[in-house]
Amino acid sequence: MSTPDKKSPIEVSKASDDSILQVHAGLQKTKPEKADGYAATPLVLLGIMCSAVFLGSIYMVHNSVRFDPLVVSEHAKREKPGAAGPVALSRAQLGKKVFTSTCATCHQATGLGVPGQFPPLAGSEWATGNEERIIRIVLHGLSGPIKVEGHEFNNVMAPLGAVLKDEQIANVLSYVRQEWGNKAADVEPETVAKVRADTAGRTASWTAAELEKIGNP
Repeated sequence: MSTPDKKSPIEVSKASDDSILQVHAGLQKTKPEKADGYAATPLVLLGIMCSAVFLGSIYMVHNSVRFDPLVVSEHAKREKPGAAGPVALSRAQLGKKVFTSTCATCHQATGLGVPGQFPPLAGSEWATGNEERIIRIVLHGLSGPIKVEGHEFNNVMAPLGAVLKDEQIANVLSYVRQEWGNKAADVEPETVAKVRADTAGRTASWTAAELEKIGNP
């Protein structure tokens, strides 16, 4: 009885190596091939995320006040420490604009007027004296001779009562009474309104002689 041929250990090892190589080759064939380059989906997602962060940063910068913790509480003081509020202008400061647009042509920006034609306001006793007299002049105008600082003038000032409101008149007269070295108190709109009401029936310009009867305060 014949006995089966026995394989040598070298042949068994070679057979095992061949089997492993065959299995590996089979796996290589079934493995999907790697695509060239990078996948598009991750790049798109990355771009979207970067854009969202960039746009969000811009929104936060321009709308940071909406995220102010002071806004959360309706009882909290809205002004932040160190924030400067609006600066209130004085009547004289507000009146400068009215003077420049309405009065400076005749009385000049310097307040010195035009010699022989229009009287000065700088140092004028009429400007710094009784406020009701100068209010009447602005409301209804002035005509005829008038003496200012020892100099005679004889011209006409047009009435401005229909052009300027009470507050505008108060502001411009406050400016005149406190500019160019003049030192007199503000004129209040209530005072202008009172004089306007008291002289509502006036149709002619005032004369210096009429105004002098009012006197100084």
